[in-house]
Amino acid sequence: MKIYRVGGAVRDALLGLPVRDHDWVVVGATPEALAAEGYLPVGKDFPVFLHPQTREEYALARTERKTAQGYHGFAVHAAPDVTLEEDLARRDLTINAIAQDADGVLTDPYGGQRDITGRMLRHVTSAFAEDPVRILRVARFAARFTDFSVAPETLQLMRDMVVGGEVDALVPERVWQELARGLMERQPSRMFEVLQDCSALAKLLPEVNADLSLMRVLDTAAQLNASLPVRFACLARDLNPNLIKGLCQRLRVPTDCREIADVLAREHGHLHRSAEFDAAALVRLLERCDAFRKPQRFADILLACECDARGRLGLSEQPYPQRQRLLAALTAAQSVPTHAVAAAAEAQGESGAKIGERVHAARVAAVAGLAAMKT
Repeated sequence: MKIYRVGGAVRDALLGLPVRDHDWVVVGATPEALAAEGYLPVGKDFPVFLHPQTREEYALARTERKTAQGYHGFAVHAAPDVTLEEDLARRDLTINAIAQDADGVLTDPYGGQRDITGRMLRHVTSAFAEDPVRILRVARFAARFTDFSVAPETLQLMRDMVVGGEVDALVPERVWQELARGLMERQPSRMFEVLQDCSALAKLLPEVNADLSLMRVLDTAAQLNASLPVRFACLARDLNPNLIKGLCQRLRVPTDCREIADVLAREHGHLHRSAEFDAAALVRLLERCDAFRKPQRFADILLACECDARGRLGLSEQPYPQRQRLLAALTAAQSVPTHAVAAAAEAQGESGAKIGERVHAARVAAVAGLAAMKT
């Protein structure tokens, strides 16, 4: 039995990047042998074990044979006779198909070090075409490693996969998983550019028009270290609510992402123009954005608006005063003692909608007072 460090840990070390996760492959072993040494089995589709102390994943060397469309359509063979080279051959990109033994010696049968030096994302073998998730992974790696290019032959293979219908077999949860990870990379625009170049974007996200304006907005969101809900809202900023609803239902998008996207799509024009609003209009805007119940979500919506504004050509360094102005308006409106206002209204025999009107009027007065102090 021999153990090798593989995949991203080796790649990132060679790139001089921090290594966060370690993956290991075990050659010449059986599940029984690993279990006897205290490794805990966790794999359902193929033999993967957790180290008894570190809890890192150790997978038996394996080969895969395509049996049906989609990324589930594989028959896995894991046995002591599977070689390290055979295991590496099933990996997606050459830069991820490098192994390192306990002495630090590298095994690189497919030119991964060459492609790291040449900054190239290149598939290992034609088996790449058997797993449509790899299209998304290549696009995501392009967003992470911004100085890498996709090899022409790999891009052509991805196009062939799209034409062949492999992308149609992707399950929504896996599409969202890779999309979310790509949105959180250093330059998200590159993910969408790659997906567009191989014709996968129209299949996976037909609602999205990956024009230059949108790409600048997404990259601005990355530069401002925005959260995933903010970045997804930026992606969906120009969609109408029905399209957002359909997209989110299809991909099983989490609620926090969906809600911010929905409010941003409906209100970003008003938020951008809010400097023109009087106190009453500002409070109505805060109410439509549900800012009083969900102030943190409102702050995220304003950050998405700033990304949208600064992502426009020539405005990347321009301030976005609407964000601080609206947050200040919210703070002023929140200072209203709503319980006291309600109690006073009830003392005068009012209830229901009348109390709401009183609270609304008090908030308008508070925001107006804030504006008066600044003049």
